[in-house]
Amino acid sequence: MKKLLLILLLVPTLANAQFLKDVYKDFLKYGTVYVAGDISNSIEAGEQKFVLRTNDDGSIYSIPRIENSTEKFPYDYRYSIGIRKLARFDYERKPKNFYDGNESQLVYAAPSSAIQGLEYQLHYEEERWRGVNFKNHRVFIKHTGKYHIVKLESRAVGKINLNYKSAELRGRLPIGKKFSISAGVIARGHERAYGYNPFEIWLNEMAPDDNGVPYYTNPWYTLGFEYGYIDKYAETISEGKTTYDWIWKDRDGNIVANTDLEFREEVFPSLINRYNREAWNLVDPFIDVAPIVGFDFYHYKNNFWLHTFGNYILPYHQYVKGDQDFSYLNRNNWGAGGLRKDSTPAQWTDFSVGTAIGFKATKTLGFFIEGEYAKNWDSRLFQTTFGINFTFN
Repeated sequence: MKKLLLILLLVPTLANAQFLKDVYKDFLKYGTVYVAGDISNSIEAGEQKFVLRTNDDGSIYSIPRIENSTEKFPYDYRYSIGIRKLARFDYERKPKNFYDGNESQLVYAAPSSAIQGLEYQLHYEEERWRGVNFKNHRVFIKHTGKYHIVKLESRAVGKINLNYKSAELRGRLPIGKKFSISAGVIARGHERAYGYNPFEIWLNEMAPDDNGVPYYTNPWYTLGFEYGYIDKYAETISEGKTTYDWIWKDRDGNIVANTDLEFREEVFPSLINRYNREAWNLVDPFIDVAPIVGFDFYHYKNNFWLHTFGNYILPYHQYVKGDQDFSYLNRNNWGAGGLRKDSTPAQWTDFSVGTAIGFKATKTLGFFIEGEYAKNWDSRLFQTTFGINFTFN
């Protein structure tokens, strides 16, 4: 009985030990935990700006006060915390002595990886840029096997308005030791309602009058009333001339414009943006699913390397979340009157390609070029690096 109890006690202990060993081997081994940050000067205006303020006696003809209106920003900063385990291809070098989470590697975009197995990055950061605070993150998990690729990604970069999520599963077919093709399915999320302009639709709304004649129900200036502005027809005397126009005031009674034209040019643009932003925020985020194919070719020698890859998302998108009327399928179907009734949803293709080429002509002279180009919905992202290295012996 004692031996049986001892065995029963040892079995879960040994199982837990093996589980922790597997976790370390697959997840933590060769991983790096990092905490990093930076502080730097913010952008400074190249030329100072000044405005005149009315003096204490309230007369615009007294000597005014001069006020420096140059916009000043507090210092920029960024701090981050994360853990990463990302393999580098043979031609890639560790960019710095320490990781800070902002390193750029082809493992994010290339279908295959430098190694088979699990790779990941869990990254969170906060930054202040030009006086605006942002919270950014990157969650990247990828498992590459001989015959499969699984990838999950979520990334947010506030200062460039990037908020991207995707999940993909592919079968992978190696052809020789350097080339492989893959095919599967990808799910991606986007928040923007492409082609949908709420203010344009509101401005062109029509209804029949008492005689059945259609008329526009929303004159442009009535949007000002919606946001608390009021207008009053008044007399203005300037340089001996008398004019009549609408004076506009805000909720607190402050004059914001002396004419309708001034209100439309100086104040109204911000109201349009506010109205659109509020309407866009009412549209739920989208998730679409589509087939994806890709290829990857990798050749490396000390004096020459070539790595090229491509991903192609086929035009068979199916939305599984979000109102399809506002989806990218109807990006060209919105007009002044709203979504056209006779419109047909239009499919589209997205893709990404990348190449890294390096050539060492001699032991001291080398050439390189690296570049990526991607199209996702209406966004096109690209970057290219090239140069010549000469090393003195």
